[in-house]
Amino acid sequence: MLDIAEELHRWVEQGRDFAVATVVAVGGSAPRQPGAALAVDGEGTAIGSVSGGCVEGAVYDLCVQALEDGRTVVERFGYSDEDAFAVGLTCGGIIDILVTPVRGGVFPAALAAAVAGEAAALARIVSGPDDLLGEALLVRPDGSYEGRLGGHPELDRTAAGEARAMLDAGRTGTVEIGEDGSRCGQPLTLLVESSVPAPRMIVFGAIDFAAALVRVGKFLGYHVTVCDARPVFATPARFPEADEVVVEWPHRYLESTEVDGRTVLCVLTHDAKFDVPLLRVALRLPVAYVGAMGSRRTHLDRNERLREVGVTEIELARLRSPIGLDLGARTPEETALSIGAEIVAHRRGGTGASLTGAHTPIHHDGPRGPLGRIGSVA
Repeated sequence: MLDIAEELHRWVEQGRDFAVATVVAVGGSAPRQPGAALAVDGEGTAIGSVSGGCVEGAVYDLCVQALEDGRTVVERFGYSDEDAFAVGLTCGGIIDILVTPVRGGVFPAALAAAVAGEAAALARIVSGPDDLLGEALLVRPDGSYEGRLGGHPELDRTAAGEARAMLDAGRTGTVEIGEDGSRCGQPLTLLVESSVPAPRMIVFGAIDFAAALVRVGKFLGYHVTVCDARPVFATPARFPEADEVVVEWPHRYLESTEVDGRTVLCVLTHDAKFDVPLLRVALRLPVAYVGAMGSRRTHLDRNERLREVGVTEIELARLRSPIGLDLGARTPEETALSIGAEIVAHRRGGTGASLTGAHTPIHHDGPRGPLGRIGSVA
């Protein structure tokens, strides 16, 4: 439900009653992953999605029912000859949906944390004793937590520990709690939704291609910084959609700023005096992606210059250059799209090949590199 936190937080502030349906498990081909949510308020207004349109009508009705009777339920939607066209899940997948009325508890605090960009995890029981279904904890990075899971302190501590581990990794998904951490020896399943600050995209080079890439980066959910050493070009007026515009030598800025395993670095400076010292730093950082713009001749020349300053072959192998996928791009917008597509493919473990005629999965299980999920997110 944290994927629609901003709208839900607004509903909380307005005092609206609402119910939320959240995907807790998927099987086969399913368009949305655990954590995706649809919410319905007391006036029938709906936001969000749990299936890309497949079962929205049936889930909407479940939310309305939850508002009326106050009950939390888990429902499974799957494909069969009898029910495929009744609910619309014709893709062959199976999804489990947790439907719960939201009336206080830790939910307002969880939504507020997500909207503020604070790291926190919402852990909810999605399988176990009926009287515990939907019970929730809000877990902070330091291990502290709010809420109670049915009044069982040992269960709270165990759940908080599992949720904190998921939060540390920036992951959303389910986790099993075995007999030692559950009540009466009955195992439980938790859905843990991690809310983490948006991952960073740092674009080096204040050129027209950078302006287009800023827009793509924001669309993909990144906190986007533009950095260039030339103050006449690096101005907020030229990059109004960027979160930050920094005037500094690129390598010096990269040495001083905070990055992590979800950060992507896009080098568009296209000038050896900027590129070489910058990439020398970038290729030694534990970031998710490093790409550099330039022709194939520029790429080969740049690689030689990098070797001369001590960059190893293993470090060079991390460099995506020429940057982007082969889309035949020419305009800044097309080029930005090709770069964004490569970042997504790298993050999700995709090949970048056309799906037409292919026998590869449409949805991949995980990334090839260290990026992990985006908060929502990942």
